[in-house]
This record gives sequence, C-alpha cells and structure tokens, in this order.
Amino acid sequence: MGILSRGQAAEDPLLGKPASFGIHRYLQGSANLFEENRLLKVAVAGLFGVTVVLGAVIYTTNQNARTVVVPFGATGDLYVSGSKPSEAYLVAMTRNIVALSGTWSAYSADRQFQELLGLVHPSAYGAMRDSLNGVLDELADNPTLSIATYIRGDQPVRWTPHEILVPVEKVRVIGGVIRKFRGVLRIGYRIENGRFWLTRLSEEQFDAETR
Repeated sequence: MGILSRGQAAEDPLLGKPASFGIHRYLQGSANLFEENRLLKVAVAGLFGVTVVLGAVIYTTNQNARTVVVPFGATGDLYVSGSKPSEAYLVAMTRNIVALSGTWSAYSADRQFQELLGLVHPSAYGAMRDSLNGVLDELADNPTLSIATYIRGDQPVRWTPHEILVPVEKVRVIGGVIRKFRGVLRIGYRIENGRFWLTRLSEEQFDAETR
C-alpha cells in the first residue's frame, strides 16, 4: 500500500514533481495553443489576401480584354476593350444606325427596322419597336413617303460613355414635295460583354427648315 507499480508511474508524468511544475506545464501548453491559433489566423488572413488579389487581377484582365470586331470590307481599329469601344467602332456604329433609322422608303423600311431592332437592348426593345411601327403605319397611309438622312460635315459628332449626338440633315420627300430639316439625332447606347446595344434613339431640334 502506498507503493505504485512501474506501469502506474509511467502513466502519471507529474508524479513526484512539485506543484509549480504542473502550473508551468499548463501555462506552456496554453501558450503553444495560443501560438497555433495566432498562426492559423495569420494563414487565414493571408489566404483571404491572396483571394482578393487574384480577384482583382481577374477583374482587371476582363476589363482590359479586347474584343475585336471587323465586319467584312471594313478597315480601321474596330474593337471593344472591356466596356470601352474604340472611336472607330463608334463611328462605324453611328453611320450604321443613321443609315438604318434615317434613310428609307416604303419598300425598304420594314427590313431596315427589323435589322435596327437587332441592335436594341432588351430593356428598350418594346418602346423602340412601337416607335418604328408608328413609322410603318404612316408609310401605309403615305406610300410615296421617303426619307434620306445625312451626317453633317460642318458640325462635330460628340460622344459620351452612354450617348452619341449626331448633327444630321434630313430630306423628306412625299408626293414630289421636298423638305429639308436639320437637327440632332441622339443615340443612347451601352456596352455589355463586348457588345454594342442601342438603348435610345430620338430626334431633337428639328424645327428649322433650310431652303
């Protein structure tokens, strides 16, 4: 009694040690656990930082990605870099929109308007379709009506990230009567996933007639 076997002594590392030894060992274990937790937090923070950096790199790469669009027979730098189109691309799209929406007759209007609607953003599609259908209704009542629209060379075309302001001259012919007008064609647009979308098309300041 009072005598421990050799196996029992091996199971209790504190046997025969002073009380301060147990306290010291407890504190040392706590310090090691705290250090491990601190290292784990540092590792998690480092992983989060790497994720943020990679996300920023991927986003920047996508924004700087250049989508090159070269229609048949076209020349110049026609491209979209991220969400920013080149000036040559905007010029080409402006000419196309002016031609499709502003130069037509009873024989060509329906086909041209369908092609124009292919450029319209889904959010503006209904309103644009109704507006063009109104023109087709007018043509049904006036089959001799025809319109020719030209971009004026004496006034600059102005671009913003969401609008194109085009000074134009419109020649309206109906029943052999010719009338000329000058004004501004306002083209709203947006770039999504490298694609040009038409969001608005309106004529402004067409009050003055030139003779």
